[in-house]
Amino acid sequence: MYSNYIFDLYGTLVDINTDESSKEFWYKLSLFYSFKGALYTAEELQTSYNNMIKTKLQSYTNTKYPDTPLEPIFSELYKLKGINPSKDLVIDTAHLFRTLSIKYIKLYDGVIELLELLKSKGKNIYLLYNAQRAFTFSEMKMLGIEKYFDDILFSADYEICKPDINFYNTLIKKHNLDIKDSIMIGNDYICDIAGATNAGLNSLYLHSNLSPEIKGPLTSTYSIMNMDISKISEFIIDSTKK
Repeated sequence: MYSNYIFDLYGTLVDINTDESSKEFWYKLSLFYSFKGALYTAEELQTSYNNMIKTKLQSYTNTKYPDTPLEPIFSELYKLKGINPSKDLVIDTAHLFRTLSIKYIKLYDGVIELLELLKSKGKNIYLLYNAQRAFTFSEMKMLGIEKYFDDILFSADYEICKPDINFYNTLIKKHNLDIKDSIMIGNDYICDIAGATNAGLNSLYLHSNLSPEIKGPLTSTYSIMNMDISKISEFIIDSTKK
């Protein structure tokens, strides 16, 4: 039915549970910084990190939905303690930050089969996601799915998030997509569905364990309310169904 399939990631293809608020998380991260010469208590590191993020996001005036890459934040936290970190150390810090926060991560049932089906039919597959490349791309590689995508756009790289229409248009313009021949698939009725609607795209809403509560209109073209990924084929891939 469509040539271009645009996916969200977490809550749509990947099931994940993270916690960046626990005392243990910040204690262990502060130990890592301290091992590298940047002496922090857990409380000081958490406060400094949160203040830097808040200040950076408030500096954006061109969107209501800003994002920012975390690598400069991790780097600046070292520099505040007189340490000039290498690029490798910053990346290692990003990976540790993410690793410490993850309680579990896995693909939803049927994801590989869906992506392979799309590829077998010659479809273009894109990822448009509010996330950090520093750790999300590594997670995709670990799960074995990055190879299926023709392009991957992370919000932090563009300093803008869904549902801002400009993030959608970045992908659309980059690949000269025909919006009538493209569909957005996601689990968030605002970021994925309302955003896609505003960009002129058809959409499929997939209700998962990570979906926020629906408190407004659901404007999706199609909806799957029981997180059965196998049904996606019936709705928007099988060319015999219109």
